[in-house]
Amino acid sequence: MSKDDKAEGEGFVIKDKRSSQISEDEASSVEDKDTEGSQEQKEPSDGEQAEAFQIDFSTFVMSLTSSAFYHLGDMPDPTTGKKEINLPAVQQTIDMLIMLREKTKDNLTDDEKKLLEQLIYELQVKYVAKSKE
Repeated sequence: MSKDDKAEGEGFVIKDKRSSQISEDEASSVEDKDTEGSQEQKEPSDGEQAEAFQIDFSTFVMSLTSSAFYHLGDMPDPTTGKKEINLPAVQQTIDMLIMLREKTKDNLTDDEKKLLEQLIYELQVKYVAKSKE
């Protein structure tokens, strides 16, 4: 047993020397400061505004779909300005959306279900059209 592992009194004490850990006293003082700070009205910074943006299912699906449209060549690369086609990436996104549809069956709102169905259909049609070119 090392010096840090020795038993004291009825129980034992574990001393964690990792820098990310703080003591209970330090944690309570941080909580006290957070409580005081939350009572004051302050302007949110850009970072705090980004944290306030909430991701929901529809936003997540739209994010996946926008990357598929990029790979279909519908949107130019922001750095080069060129439109590039990557059909395997589009197929992968379609497969992910289909998997999401199956895994979330009976757990989506009507609007979410409709959005997911429309996006899968639209991507499949565009994929077939691009693969025939």
